Amino acid sequence: MPDDDDSPESGAATGPRRRGARGNDGVVVDVAGTQVNISSPGKVFFPQHGETKLDLVRYYQAVATPLLATLGGRPLLMERHPNGAGGKSWFQKRVPSSVPDWLRTTVVATPNGTTSDALVAADLAHVLWAVNLGCLGFHVWPYHADAPQITDELRVDLDPSPGTTFADVRHAAVLARSLLRELGIEAFVKTTGSRGLHLYVRLEPRWDSYQVRAGAVALARELERRHPESVTAQWWKEERGSRVFVDFNQNAPHKTVFGAWCVRPRVGGQVSAPIRWDELPDIDPERLTIASVPARLEADGDPWQEMYERPQSLEPLLELSRRDMDSGLMDAPWPPVYPKQPNEPPRVAPSRARRE
Repeated sequence: MPDDDDSPESGAATGPRRRGARGNDGVVVDVAGTQVNISSPGKVFFPQHGETKLDLVRYYQAVATPLLATLGGRPLLMERHPNGAGGKSWFQKRVPSSVPDWLRTTVVATPNGTTSDALVAADLAHVLWAVNLGCLGFHVWPYHADAPQITDELRVDLDPSPGTTFADVRHAAVLARSLLRELGIEAFVKTTGSRGLHLYVRLEPRWDSYQVRAGAVALARELERRHPESVTAQWWKEERGSRVFVDFNQNAPHKTVFGAWCVRPRVGGQVSAPIRWDELPDIDPERLTIASVPARLEADGDPWQEMYERPQSLEPLLELSRRDMDSGLMDAPWPPVYPKQPNEPPRVAPSRARRE
């Protein structure tokens, strides 16, 4: 793990520290003047190598700058594992009723209209407050809490189907990047912390989530048209075969995606890590962990720095979408939790439709 950093940005810890032990003594982390209590800092969260809750705090301190560049100001869905990776867990949108008076929340909604007061990643103190609750995964909304009507990220989720390998996902990522570049759009890549890859495009603040999803559908369909042996845009699993699925519905309204620089609730402490494109051919996601990622960042800098500085236009993908609609294509299916959408085909699996 990285050395302790007492700078105001990363926060200084005071009080006893019991690294690697299941201790009950707490510590207080000062983050730019905000005091964050960390109870049981020695509790092991990642049993494969014994990293603790305090190690996770230190990790987020080490990556605070790029972490907040990606999720700062956005609502967060918390994935809580109070006993560490491999233990009991649940997803939590709504923050507890008793919270510090400095904690910022915002109202988020489900597709059926149910609302919750969700945590906002206002600064590092908010992230560490959630870590203290046993949050081992942050799933991030694609908008900022102060402008929920604007979706400023396109997220291309490359999902491996049964029978595909990580090499297949890497190939699909290269194909997606090539198509986006042809359209004048530069994408940035990260591991998911598991078997897939995510491509991100920071967008100009001009479009809502319905338009961003339409762009994602158009991208998925064009990739399938050009590379039907490798990539699929088919929503129904029975139609995907052994191809990488471009999950366009990760851009549907109210959907969250696992955050960049965030640590997965896996026993090895794997990270959903931004990488450079020239690293992709040889990258091993299993080796991008809570222990290794801070050193990579210190040595090589943030691979996504350019993304924050140059938001891009969605219009080339919306033009593809309009072309598809003009040719008679319907919208792609939406997830079942969403109300029926205009121009959406029947939500019936093809095999069932044939039987009926």
